[in-house]
Amino acid sequence: MMFALPEDVSAYQKAHLDSMLKFADATSAAAEQWFELNVKSAKAASAEALKQLRALTTAKDVQELSSLQTGFSQANADKLQGYLRALQTWATETHGELSKVVEGEVTEINKSLSAALEKAAKSAPSGSEFAFAAMKQAVSAGNQAYDALAKAGKQVVDITESTVAATAAAGKKKAA
Repeated sequence: MMFALPEDVSAYQKAHLDSMLKFADATSAAAEQWFELNVKSAKAASAEALKQLRALTTAKDVQELSSLQTGFSQANADKLQGYLRALQTWATETHGELSKVVEGEVTEINKSLSAALEKAAKSAPSGSEFAFAAMKQAVSAGNQAYDALAKAGKQVVDITESTVAATAAAGKKKAA
């Protein structure tokens, strides 16, 4: 019999549903973290803006006002940089979690596909070896393409992290 048995299809569907639920859980957790980060940042920014506004209204002359504004500008730039670092950390962690889920799904699909091909090859008529070899080769090429894309994605994340770190370091040097 060349086609999967209903039990095989049912097991595959269950595994696929489990993977989709893992992905949904990871996505929900990431969205919750992003929301919390933004709410905390908005609260802190609002409180800081009120504090700065109060300080500006108590300035006794233009020189004090200018001095306060300069100090606030640097403090606000530092806080923005901190927020951007937190956002970048969130994005990196989220990417890592989602990548694990996707990689797990790809691994399971490859195992299932390989097992199905082997099972089908055993019950296939003679002379069909070429077709199965071609299918295995196509799966192998697809896996190699996926691996290349995964590596490229990791390189993009690494480059982004190093760029953010370099920008933060340059900003601190400039402020000093």
